Amino acid sequence: METRVHKGPLVIGGGLAGLSAALEAVPVKGVSGGVLVVTPAPLLDACSSAWAQGGMAAALSAGDSPQLHARDTEAAGAGLVESEAVRELTGRGRETVEWLAGLGAPFDRAEDGGFAVSLEAAHSIARVARVGGDGAGRAILSAVVKAARAADHIEIWEDGRLRALVTDETGRVRGAVIERTGGLVRVLAQAVVLATGGIGGLFEVTTNPSALKGEGMALAYLAGAEILDPEFVQFHPTAIDAGLDPAPLATEALRGEGARLVDRQGRFLIGMAADSDLAARDIVARAVHEARASGRGAFLDASKAVGAEFDHAFPAVFAACMAVGIDPRVQPIPVAAAVHYHMGGICADDEGRTSVAGLYAIGECAATGVHGANRLASNSLLEAAAFGRMAGRAAAQDGDVGDVALRPLIVGGDLPDEVMQALRAAMTQYCGVVRDAKGLEALTGVLDDMAGLYPFAVAVTAAKLVAHAALARRESRGGHFRADYPLSKNRAQHTRVRLDIE
Repeated sequence: METRVHKGPLVIGGGLAGLSAALEAVPVKGVSGGVLVVTPAPLLDACSSAWAQGGMAAALSAGDSPQLHARDTEAAGAGLVESEAVRELTGRGRETVEWLAGLGAPFDRAEDGGFAVSLEAAHSIARVARVGGDGAGRAILSAVVKAARAADHIEIWEDGRLRALVTDETGRVRGAVIERTGGLVRVLAQAVVLATGGIGGLFEVTTNPSALKGEGMALAYLAGAEILDPEFVQFHPTAIDAGLDPAPLATEALRGEGARLVDRQGRFLIGMAADSDLAARDIVARAVHEARASGRGAFLDASKAVGAEFDHAFPAVFAACMAVGIDPRVQPIPVAAAVHYHMGGICADDEGRTSVAGLYAIGECAATGVHGANRLASNSLLEAAAFGRMAGRAAAQDGDVGDVALRPLIVGGDLPDEVMQALRAAMTQYCGVVRDAKGLEALTGVLDDMAGLYPFAVAVTAAKLVAHAALARRESRGGHFRADYPLSKNRAQHTRVRLDIE
């Protein structure tokens, strides 16, 4: 195996979190060199950040404040939000949006020149900064990609997959094994920053790139890092139900504009009140799931609220609908609840530090405590950029690689395609919007069998972390709903999982 010694941070992932970290990880004299960014696909491809439609939540209007934003975030998180982390996040809202705007992100503007904001579910005030109605993710990331490509201190590999974390005899992370065309490369670095995204690819119905299978979380776990709350998966209630993989998304901003969820007879799914469909995502997702399971069907009707304005007000959703033969100006959009975001992940602080020295985690693969049991809409892009920047600065200050003894490697692998599809089907059937002990026990049995046949398949490790934690949490809270334990316990407690590798 080829070995490369990199004097500087190694960032795995080229989404908003990873590139924000890379931009801020400028060389520190006598401490670090430049940044090496590794991503398995060209920048902007197969990346959840680029697919985000709604925008970035931040206190930007005169009637809003970081404190109010924090209060809404904690309310959505169902008792598991870490208050200090949330205050840090919401307090950096405006500066983060302005930093991105300074890089060229073309946020929509109000008549007075300020940032235009829209209302999304569970926010008490309009505070989501958008781009072109529903194109925020790609527009923001495009500006960040341009800045990263122009930065002298950043080197980018756009053909590398993470296969293992390299640790020394003390357990400190010293680098990573990267698969590139032609073989494996062991990259030794002063710090490794994981920005590997979520777990949508573990499920059959998801709005995420299917390549995202929780590999960063699984490999961090195998390296000894603590995993926090892996059972909490957020299902977006309005994925466009057209049989596509991944499923196109109908942004929550549509409901903010007055679009309504109805069944095939036109009856409201949740309630008649104008704001009924803007309840927390877990509530709306269960209503959509129940309507489909009962045969009533679930549809998002924007014909009155948006109508003829659809093609320019929400161009991405309009194009996705028209591509599958749906004209959303006059037809209700068939929708389904789909895996959209993982609140759990690698336990990390607001600077990305994990329980393992030398290892940082940011973005969706991290669990910083700001999302709790249920993410507040559009907080994820803010977290990716704000905490990504902080992690980049911290990683640049980390120690040198040094000459140390390394532990033997266990290099991760993939499942055969047909086995991966079976895993995805089982996760959707048994660990979906509604769960129970019988289904989860069946799922853990399936996954244990797969682990026996494919012991190095990291997707199985990631799925087992989610499934076993879901089975162990005997209550319903936020995105985790147990039909056999429909109530929440009086005291909210985190799930913490760590592999004993001593």
